Amino acid sequence: MKILYSPTSPYSSKVRMAANYCDLAFTEELVDVYSDPSQLLEVNPLGKIPTLLEEDGVAVYDSRAIMQYLDRKSGRKLFPRNPAKRSEAEKLEALCDGVMDALLAIRFEPMFHAPEKIEQAWIDRQWSKVVRALDHLNANLPRTSKNLHGGHFALAALVAYLGLRFEGEWERGRSKLKNWPDKFSRFFPEFEKLKPQV
Repeated sequence: MKILYSPTSPYSSKVRMAANYCDLAFTEELVDVYSDPSQLLEVNPLGKIPTLLEEDGVAVYDSRAIMQYLDRKSGRKLFPRNPAKRSEAEKLEALCDGVMDALLAIRFEPMFHAPEKIEQAWIDRQWSKVVRALDHLNANLPRTSKNLHGGHFALAALVAYLGLRFEGEWERGRSKLKNWPDKFSRFFPEFEKLKPQV
């Protein structure tokens, strides 16, 4: 199993942490999505990472689809078997992914538009989503123990990405959320190695 990834991508970080937690053997291949690499486009027409490749050529893409694939492949190690608890884990992952979507939209706006074409209203709208979601997460952190699930890995990737790209812009009033990775890393020491980083 191979994971095509970028080290700064929170979605890549999420699935790499999850595969590690599930004790699934995998290799990693660094790709630059902006150069449209053939090894990515040949297996994922969207040209997005992460993309998971099996030895038989099967490709799985979109990080949430990969998470579900890893859960099945590992014998249900990644999400709770209880339906209600599984739904809570999946909702947490969806919320964290949605925040990451908004953060990337904010980051990409000035990267791909000339200064005079930047839509500040669009940035502000995305940031309002981030603020609401982070306040919710700070007040409703998941129970965190050695029994981790997919939502934990999405949350860990999100908070690490915030620290990487938005340091000093989100922490005030959210000390519980800011400090949560310290607790998470006690149960998943590989966090430092697999979190989003330059």
